[in-house]
Amino acid sequence: MDFREHSIQALVNKVKNKEISARELTESALSNIEKYDKEINAFCALNQEDALDQAESLDKKISNGEDVGLLVGIPVGVKDLEDAKGFVTTYGSELHTNDSPAEEDSILVSRLRSEGCIILGKTNTPEFGHKGKTDNVPFGATKNPWNLEYSPGGSSGGTSAALSSGMIPLGTGSDGGGSIRIPSVLGGLSGIKTSQGRIPNGGTKPPGSGLLTVKGPMANTTEDTVLALDATVGADPTDIFSLEGENPNWSKQLTENLPKTAIWSPTMGFSTVDKEVLEVCEKAVKSLEDAGVTIIEKDVIWDENPVNAWMVFWACACARRQQHLIGTAEYERIDPLLRMFIEMGVEMDGASYASSIDACHKFGYQLEESFKESPLIITPGTCGQAPKIEGDGTVNGEETPSWVDFTMGINMTRNPAGVIPVGVSSSSNIPIAIQIIGGQRQDLDVLNAMQAFEKVINFSDKATDHE
Repeated sequence: MDFREHSIQALVNKVKNKEISARELTESALSNIEKYDKEINAFCALNQEDALDQAESLDKKISNGEDVGLLVGIPVGVKDLEDAKGFVTTYGSELHTNDSPAEEDSILVSRLRSEGCIILGKTNTPEFGHKGKTDNVPFGATKNPWNLEYSPGGSSGGTSAALSSGMIPLGTGSDGGGSIRIPSVLGGLSGIKTSQGRIPNGGTKPPGSGLLTVKGPMANTTEDTVLALDATVGADPTDIFSLEGENPNWSKQLTENLPKTAIWSPTMGFSTVDKEVLEVCEKAVKSLEDAGVTIIEKDVIWDENPVNAWMVFWACACARRQQHLIGTAEYERIDPLLRMFIEMGVEMDGASYASSIDACHKFGYQLEESFKESPLIITPGTCGQAPKIEGDGTVNGEETPSWVDFTMGINMTRNPAGVIPVGVSSSSNIPIAIQIIGGQRQDLDVLNAMQAFEKVINFSDKATDHE
């Protein structure tokens, strides 16, 4: 089964109506992984026997007329930065491959499981999710199904690759600086970083990137993602920042109605954007305008690049996690780029951290000033084009870490932001996307815009057609 050809809701309905069994869906996913993942390397751990046992248990509940949940029978891959019971959480690090298996699920995984999802295994991630592409020492590089010479992005690259190849219908991701949105862009997926706190980061372990971290489901379409959000959103007392309130049931409120207005900011005021990326995104924005959206072009949203302030949060989080290893043999086994972040964080002081919190306020205020003109801001999803398996992403042919500069600041301001695919690169065949930013806690506005824009732009290409 190519899971890109079926909505999650349709699959759930078939399982509940006994048109297909949870075991058959699970067998399809496992078969896909066996056939295609040798080349793509999206998964770093599987437990086929346990997955089939989970499925059979659900099928028995259905036969007995028991409640089986919102997502019954849906096979899921879990990003290897969070716990899934029975699996080692390696964090993509060779320092942790021999750790004991997790005894409990993370809150996100627990909620998916309680709604009938079947946990297949773990998806690949760069070491501690430290970069926007997916490779590591213990498991190697994950390849982009759209073009195997390229990375699927990161740090949720394993999940993105598994989804965009049709191996699975649903996975988990996390986003501390773009790690859901970047691989969604490069995988041709519709993905969202919700407002911080929608899905709790609680439990026994603090979030890896501190105040920046957002966890969430990843899927192919907005419709699928919203259904998974309905199964997972809601406060938890172990996350002191989780948002209170009952589950909003966004899937019942999702519409295809276009917003009346949207701001289009091609550079946000600080970035150089790849020429082809800009052309593809401008074409998409023009199609939205032709469909009836009043587009307000605004060159400057932020008066400086937030990456420097963001880096303080990021580097300090890296240092607090691993600075105790400096000077040991274990430290030399950590990815050199991650070591650089750790050492940067060690040198930063409390005043710098406080100043970065001030920057969050400043960038949030500047966003709100723009939202006075329109409730939505559209930008390119990335500044540049995808990285190959070796090397960095590019802007106008030049490798640069700035190819992802549009995502990081939104983790600082905590606004919801989603991406949808709008075209493919002529040189790499890797998707290009727009990002849609909404006001504070206006997740539904973003999701509605994503759904409506999908219908207008009608991106329907696939990474690979399974024979």
